[in-house]
Amino acid sequence: MATDQSKLKSIGTDVTIYDPVVLIRPELMVFNSHIIISEFAYLAAGLGLYLGNYIHISAHTSISGGGACVVEDFVAISAGVRLITGSEDPSGAGLNGPTIPSEFRSVYRSFVHLNRHVFLATNVIVHPGVTIGEGAVIGSGSIVTRDVEPWTVNVGSPAKKTKDRPNDVILGLQEKLTESKGEELTDFSQILAEIKSR
Repeated sequence: MATDQSKLKSIGTDVTIYDPVVLIRPELMVFNSHIIISEFAYLAAGLGLYLGNYIHISAHTSISGGGACVVEDFVAISAGVRLITGSEDPSGAGLNGPTIPSEFRSVYRSFVHLNRHVFLATNVIVHPGVTIGEGAVIGSGSIVTRDVEPWTVNVGSPAKKTKDRPNDVILGLQEKLTESKGEELTDFSQILAEIKSR
């Protein structure tokens, strides 16, 4: 059985959302095509959730924090990943928690941006304000607190580059697939410019 997709802001073709999945503010979610969202995922749109083409979000993944999240084409998100788009401010500038009236709280809302061909292994945590470069791999259990260079392999807490990732085969296959299907790559550049200028 698949989750009701009628409340999404927009949706492409070949999108499967398995039950149970929680979608918070689906009216702010843009799902392109060829997407699978596996059981027990928790996706909160916050300021907007944008998924490109050929995306898999594995079981027990969460996207939360009240900010925006942009996931470009060909991204793989493994089980238990946490994408945190905003947070309470623990500096002492306000009270913390969603039960506190907004005038007494101190929060910040940001974004998480995953470029094309990013691979996040099991239980990765990505903090607010992070852009992970095209083709980057983040190893299991890593914590990402700052931007990640394209086509690199990164592990640890905080995640650090261990080596480069070759891209010639991946980009060649991307071209063959999109040409064979008559598809274009998703262009989120305007949305990203708006999000990152907030």
